[in-house]
Amino acid sequence: MKRDFLFAYYQTPRGKLLKELEVAYLQRSMTVGCQQTVLQIGGLGFENEFIDCSLYQHFSVVDAKKLACQEAHLIQAKSYALPIQSNCVDLIIVPHLLEFDAARFQTFRELERVLKPEGVLIVLNFNPWSLSVRYQFLLDKKFSNSWHGHFISRSRLFDWLKVLNFEVVSKTEFYLNSTKTQNGAAALGFSSCTFTSNAYAIRAIKRRYNPIPMSLVQSLMPRLAVQNPLAAKVKHD
Repeated sequence: MKRDFLFAYYQTPRGKLLKELEVAYLQRSMTVGCQQTVLQIGGLGFENEFIDCSLYQHFSVVDAKKLACQEAHLIQAKSYALPIQSNCVDLIIVPHLLEFDAARFQTFRELERVLKPEGVLIVLNFNPWSLSVRYQFLLDKKFSNSWHGHFISRSRLFDWLKVLNFEVVSKTEFYLNSTKTQNGAAALGFSSCTFTSNAYAIRAIKRRYNPIPMSLVQSLMPRLAVQNPLAAKVKHD
């Protein structure tokens, strides 16, 4: 997993603006209770800028290179083999990790495994159609040694979420100095404005539908048929 490009991009003028927008977005996205379990896959080192670790005492960061702020509880592990029980996490944050993870499909299954039913998943990715991100990569050849990523489009991410029974509830686009959020069915639509955004975030909920067992219903024939007394009286008259 190589994420050097991410941290180098955060040092550029455009990257600093993107970082501020993503920090503000994550602050707004902390909708779970303080006593609930929050898990971040992939450390950033500035988690204390968008979450109060003294308030969210059940906040942990999983990172293979021990990258996290000092206040956060750190778990050194691979993202595709989480040492966490199934169905025990209320909120999972994945900031720019899937793009640099060679085992991203297995990681996605691990996220689904540890997240509780009706739990929330937040994924942040670079916009694969962003010219500024591509230009920054080509501008500084130092990034070429650290760039082993795979840009993930929104449609592909939607397909992965659908396969694992996630429901997308919102999509947020990060521009240079603003954000744009679409909720509900509008989040699944296509917008030409997405070509100009630098990154995007997807908020999804893990759905679990309990199937209702279907069985054949045996129709019972009545043994006695009661004649309509009114019809009998009319006939007699």
